[in-house]
Amino acid sequence: MIVRPTLPSELDRVLPLIVPDQATRLTADDYRTRLADGEYRPAWTWVAEDAPDGTPLALAVWWGDPDDELPGALDGVFVHPSVGSDADRTDLAAELLTAAHAAYAEAGADAAPEYHLFLPGDWRDHPETVAAVAWRQEAARRAGLPADLERLRYEWTPADGLPEASDRLLLQPEPDDEVFVDLFRRVLTGTLDTDSRKEAERLGADAQARSDVAFYRDTMLGDRSWWRVARTPDGTPVGFGIPSRNHTFPVVGYLGVLPEHRGHGYADDILAGITRILAEETAPERVRADTDLTNTPMAAAFTRLGYRNDSRRLVLSPH
Repeated sequence: MIVRPTLPSELDRVLPLIVPDQATRLTADDYRTRLADGEYRPAWTWVAEDAPDGTPLALAVWWGDPDDELPGALDGVFVHPSVGSDADRTDLAAELLTAAHAAYAEAGADAAPEYHLFLPGDWRDHPETVAAVAWRQEAARRAGLPADLERLRYEWTPADGLPEASDRLLLQPEPDDEVFVDLFRRVLTGTLDTDSRKEAERLGADAQARSDVAFYRDTMLGDRSWWRVARTPDGTPVGFGIPSRNHTFPVVGYLGVLPEHRGHGYADDILAGITRILAEETAPERVRADTDLTNTPMAAAFTRLGYRNDSRRLVLSPH
């Protein structure tokens, strides 16, 4: 078996491997579009081919920001139908991912990119979907992505109705990044966001807070002027909201309520403000949002504000 990055000249040879199934929505047309945008690249698209005749048997597609030198996430893993059993599919995919991860590490990556699988909300009720996820998840585990996190994906459209503005809180612009560093740090106490908690444990609360501010300011595509601090009429801060956008949709980037102010429904007020800002600034067809499956208070807030849970995202990561 030969495992390697693809070449620009091989596009028509490897694209037939990109066939959507129950565990991936990526299509060949999607690939072409993102290749033109610089989000996909031949060097980030790896193929495993049969050594005797060079037949492509498996493909892995990584995504990255057009300005990035290394990919940020794995978007899809595909194996040719001739590889019949799930055990053989797992072995082949694991070999492919392991080789690519080693190359990314040699190029300077701190960790293997996460693998994101976008799935129906009821995916566990469908055996064919469970099976399509299972061999990919096992291959990812063998290749250094043993941790899994399931997130609920929400969507709001203008047809769902614009939430009423809060009559309890003032959502105010704040140009000082240090104010947001402090707020990000404070909301880490008792947070139900798994990624934030894990990263704070690994890096320390201050470093994690500064990393979050830098990410939303420098990597996400939303305007810094959209950020808001939520205060009571007497000026007491109770939380904050970071409306943003990615390459595809406006998103509810981050919403936090300070520990001493939780339990009063302030997440609804902040979410309403975020939604209204995105509606005004982006004229969206839809707004996307995610929260951990275990973060039931945030999930309830999305539902109350008219967001609909349309799917789930399974994130496989190094830790």
